[in-house]
Amino acid sequence: MSVTIHDVEKVAALARLRFSEEEKQTLTAQLNTILDYVEQLNRLDTGTVEPLAQVVNLQNVFRDDTLVPGVTRNEALKNAPAKTDAFFKVPKVLGNR
Repeated sequence: MSVTIHDVEKVAALARLRFSEEEKQTLTAQLNTILDYVEQLNRLDTGTVEPLAQVVNLQNVFRDDTLVPGVTRNEALKNAPAKTDAFFKVPKVLGNR
């Protein structure tokens, strides 16, 4: 399969791009070079190659979840600039509804 100037013009029109005649010639040649390279890759025999998700054998290392005590409510509210009972008091951010 090769790309023609007509193909480049059609794609350019779809992308709303304008190219000079010289640019169309250059793009046609470049796209054909890319397609030739892809065709070389298609000719490779990959029947004996197993599919991979990673090229390198990576392994995730997870630590065990351990329960640790957190900050108590009183400690969290101790330095709050404004509080109401057991809650932080913040300025209103939504309109009146």
